[in-house]
Amino acid sequence: MSKEGSTQPLRLAVLLSGSGRTLENLLRREKNGELPATVELVLSNREGVRGVTIAESAGIRTIVNPQGEASLEEWSANLFGFCREAKVDFVVMAGFLQLVAIPDDFVNRVINIHPSLLPAFGGKGFYGNRVHTAVIEQGVTTSGCTVHFVDNEYDHGSVLLQRQVPVASDDSPETLAARVFLEECEALPEAINLLAQRHQLKQ
Repeated sequence: MSKEGSTQPLRLAVLLSGSGRTLENLLRREKNGELPATVELVLSNREGVRGVTIAESAGIRTIVNPQGEASLEEWSANLFGFCREAKVDFVVMAGFLQLVAIPDDFVNRVINIHPSLLPAFGGKGFYGNRVHTAVIEQGVTTSGCTVHFVDNEYDHGSVLLQRQVPVASDDSPETLAARVFLEECEALPEAINLLAQRHQLKQ
């Protein structure tokens, strides 16, 4: 992927809750000219997480905004207010473990990456190694990851793309997670490239 042929890279906000590995991947590809986008804003719903440190070290505007006692609607409106201020084109959920209410002007502008082949092993409570544990316990032989648009239900919006991985008979949740994450590192930039192409056609 290259920025060649694109008049202007997409402006992204990244929402995270933890280690920031997905953010790291995006920033590395952005630096190498492999991503038709720039990360303009990082929002975290948790304090003291590694992802915040990564964003701040990269000089990206970073806001820590736990929900606290705010209602889902109030808190979500606050989050997307920051996104509007930053004039972002799309919002990327990168290990963001909280439901949000999507405002009308951000419908089909928020994407998430999930570590299973949705609709299998998705929904409330299915995140991280909980997903991989369930995959192994049910004895399925193929798993993977899904990039999808976010709506107002967990892991529910329309699928942008999926990548598959085999599930080995001796897999642990950790070994399966590692294999899936390698595909996530390819799938999310690929999805952003698709969005950039669509966005350019609309301009």
